[in-house]
Amino acid sequence: MGHFLSKNAHSLKKTRKLRKKKRRRNCFLQGPCMLCFIVHGNSGSIEDDWPFESGCAAAASKLVEHYAALNSPDDCAKFLRSPGERALWEAQGRSLLSAVPVKLITPPALFCAVVPAADYSEMVCKRKSAELQRCAPRKQPRCAFQEPMENGEERGDASASDDQCLLPSLCPLPSSSSSEENGCGAGTDAASSSSTCEASEEEKYPESSEQSHINQLPSSILLKVFSHLSVKERCLAASLVCKYWRDLCLDFQFWKQIDLSGLQQVKDDLLVKIASRRQNVTEINISDCRNVQDQGVLTLASNCRGLVKYTAYRCKQLSDVSLCAVAVHCPLLHKVHVGNQDKLTDQALKLLGEHCKDLRDVHFGQCYNISDEGLVALAQGCSKLQRIYMQENKLVTDKSVQAFAENCPGLRFVGFMGCSVTSQGVIHLTRLQDLNSLDLRHISELNNETVMEVVRKCRNLTSLNLCLNWTINDRCVEIIAKEGRSLKELYLVSCKITDHALIAIGQYSSTIETVDAGWCKEITDQGATQIARSSKSLRYLGLMRCDKVNEETVERLVLQYPHIVFSTVMQDCKRTLERAYQMGWSPNTSTAS
Repeated sequence: MGHFLSKNAHSLKKTRKLRKKKRRRNCFLQGPCMLCFIVHGNSGSIEDDWPFESGCAAAASKLVEHYAALNSPDDCAKFLRSPGERALWEAQGRSLLSAVPVKLITPPALFCAVVPAADYSEMVCKRKSAELQRCAPRKQPRCAFQEPMENGEERGDASASDDQCLLPSLCPLPSSSSSEENGCGAGTDAASSSSTCEASEEEKYPESSEQSHINQLPSSILLKVFSHLSVKERCLAASLVCKYWRDLCLDFQFWKQIDLSGLQQVKDDLLVKIASRRQNVTEINISDCRNVQDQGVLTLASNCRGLVKYTAYRCKQLSDVSLCAVAVHCPLLHKVHVGNQDKLTDQALKLLGEHCKDLRDVHFGQCYNISDEGLVALAQGCSKLQRIYMQENKLVTDKSVQAFAENCPGLRFVGFMGCSVTSQGVIHLTRLQDLNSLDLRHISELNNETVMEVVRKCRNLTSLNLCLNWTINDRCVEIIAKEGRSLKELYLVSCKITDHALIAIGQYSSTIETVDAGWCKEITDQGATQIARSSKSLRYLGLMRCDKVNEETVERLVLQYPHIVFSTVMQDCKRTLERAYQMGWSPNTSTAS
């Protein structure tokens, strides 16, 4: 009976084991059950009607006969709560217990009898056995004794003794499905139910009945979360959590765009595995992977013919073999960035121009063995090019610039920084009507007239970089300010300009937002003040190492024009410290921080 009515619902097998151990219990029902609240209750109103004494067998039989004659659930409740027969039950409990279940289970209202809140703290089931398995914690329905439970009795605080365990709520009845759903006895009327038993917490908050877990999210959401992780984080962390996460980390969408840049442990065998298992790779980045050889790239390219973007910066160990394999096996290439590869020659560029007709973005900066021969073949074969960038390619001359201008009319970004290009080659760029970014840094022979003509003809030009050109003067900057109707960025670091150039920008341009005049020794407080005062579009003014501009003037300009960022040594240091403070850094931290 104790097993049947127990809220813990232990198995019979468990109960038999406990009986074998002969654990001594004060409660003859052998567990925290709902009868314990009734049997050990202090409230009684009919003990005078039952003058039985402990140890009397005749009184026990009469008690059973009287209980069998009861018909009303309320009479049963009063009968069981009477302390007069408690001692008799302890002695003759099992003989009486055989008669109890007949009426105890049938009327569920019996277990919603009103129990005074003040007496709840005494209604405990003393258990000396600690081997009974505890139920998983769950929220109990709110009943008339909710307040005492919240004060420590239910949680088993330090005030409660160690050998006591509090019993579950009286409201649910295991044998009655209706009482479980409603949280109180079905036999009680509406008035008593509202006063003694409120709606259960599980009905109000159904989500609390089940423990939430991240794996309950749809796989599409988890894939979106994993997409923000790097390949290293997915492979070495997320995929080791569980089999489900491992399968998600192997999803094909994560292996379409592979970024292995900077991972020195990447070798040819890894590229071979990727090529054999993930043939739908569209992007691969192996920049700074010093242990990748030509054979690994060759295997990858031969198996991943849908490759669209190939990036391999600073892979000095690679030669023409790798790029030639990419060009031959991957005709859908749109982007090839292989800067700073000393062993790259014109042969690879010729194959790109021959096989990759859809090529749009190329970067061959600091590939010192590339010459006009390879670039002309590339320009003639890839007429859809939109971006071409060269840097310090001393074998590239005006012939290459002319070839790109004539064969690639859709070019939007052109950069020939530090190449052997002169004004005679740059003038050909005036044909590019869609040109919006032009990088002419450190061009050895660049005159002002060529720059002014390019600005007049290329009406969509938004960014112009003329840094490290000592021939650019105030007159050229004034024409740029007047003619550059779409210009937003103008870089003039180490140019031969004075305050007149800055004043002209502020006076004539209504579109320029960024002006960098760092290391221009002739710039003074007047030029910085005039451009900040007159320009309506200016948002950034670079004055790094303009030694004739006083820091007090810059401090005043910062306060007067808060919408403009002024770049000086002192201002940049202040912004760096401010960002550090915002990220939690403090001067009291260790030097390592």
